Amino acid sequence: MIRVAICDDHQIVRAGFKQIFSSEDDFNVVAEGSTGREALDIARREICDVLLLDIAMPDQSGIDTLRTIRQGQPDLPVLILSGYPAQQYALNLFKMGANGYLNKECEANELITAVRTVHQGRRYVSSQVGELLAQSFDRDPNTALHTELSDREFQVFLRLARGATVSDIGVALSLSIKTVSTYRTRIMEKMGLQSNSDLTYYAMKNNLLD
Repeated sequence: MIRVAICDDHQIVRAGFKQIFSSEDDFNVVAEGSTGREALDIARREICDVLLLDIAMPDQSGIDTLRTIRQGQPDLPVLILSGYPAQQYALNLFKMGANGYLNKECEANELITAVRTVHQGRRYVSSQVGELLAQSFDRDPNTALHTELSDREFQVFLRLARGATVSDIGVALSLSIKTVSTYRTRIMEKMGLQSNSDLTYYAMKNNLLD
């Protein structure tokens, strides 16, 4: 039996996934969460074999939640759910330790396949994500700039783009102001940008903001 936890802030989405899993004899939905903190609690209680995690969560994003889970439960299979196209987040989330990435508009059979795949200790890579990974290996010049950031840089980048100050980010991520400033400098250098407003414009243009 595969014990599944579904963490998404929309009840109708959770209900839809539960309906899909109910048609499978070897699936059991053991927990649900609607916030990042609830997802962390589920992970820490070690009650599931696979955790489905939405990116856009209230109180704490799925990106921050994934990083925290990886620090405490490095072996828990986490399958990311997203309403965003794969090119916007998939590569960065795989770098951060996600076991798979699915768009919420996927077919039911793909969701089932993905959960079974990550439960077996493998990563689930859709054909679309596979193409993105191949492009990253080939250093495609058209690869989006944010995919070149490290996982921590990506976290800081998103917070800066949303208007958070260096001190705000330091508190949220338990980092010193000096460390956050260093990350900010690296981000600017890697992306060839000059200011926080440039980061915000880039994030909006690439649909990275909720």
